Amino acid sequence: MRNGQTPARPARPCWARRSRTTRSISVTGSVHRVNHWIESLLALYVPDVSDDGKTRIRFADEADAAVIARIHMTSRSAAMPYLPPQKRSHEQVTRWVRDVLLRQCRTWVAVRDAEITGYAALDGDILEHLYLRPDARRQGIGTLLLDEVRRHSPNGVSLHVFQQNTDARAFYERHGFTVFDTSDGDRNMENLPDMTLRWIPDSAR
Repeated sequence: MRNGQTPARPARPCWARRSRTTRSISVTGSVHRVNHWIESLLALYVPDVSDDGKTRIRFADEADAAVIARIHMTSRSAAMPYLPPQKRSHEQVTRWVRDVLLRQCRTWVAVRDAEITGYAALDGDILEHLYLRPDARRQGIGTLLLDEVRRHSPNGVSLHVFQQNTDARAFYERHGFTVFDTSDGDRNMENLPDMTLRWIPDSAR
């Protein structure tokens, strides 16, 4: 599912696309061979990010799976009422989060007052999901999550969104995303017209 969509085929795990090339660095006169994919993995474990003094962004772990699942389900229902009723239970979605999402994607959660209020999942350079608890919308939390995603995406970020999801489209457009392509719905299981949005940082232009 990508920002409300169900992909037509399983996404390839993030780690499967990472380069395993090595590079040389000099440390106090010695030359060390450093495996680049290990560097990328270590980069995931960054300190918590605080912006507004109330919300912090941290890397998600398995203990967050049930809360992420609940946010995923309630947000989709509230923001996209035109989608068919959900058939999967909270327990099933929790298993998907734990066994698929957290293993395939770099996933962050937003925490405010010790409660998780939203999450974002990045697969390579594709923002697969960004969902907020319905009562946490329009408080800058989505922007904090998106900023964290972009901080880890030096070459840019793409995402898919339903064309009728005007709130999401407006949000991403305010943050510099532009339309890359459109579809009549043949590439998502909901068969709803969608579009690909793309953000490219100035340094990559």
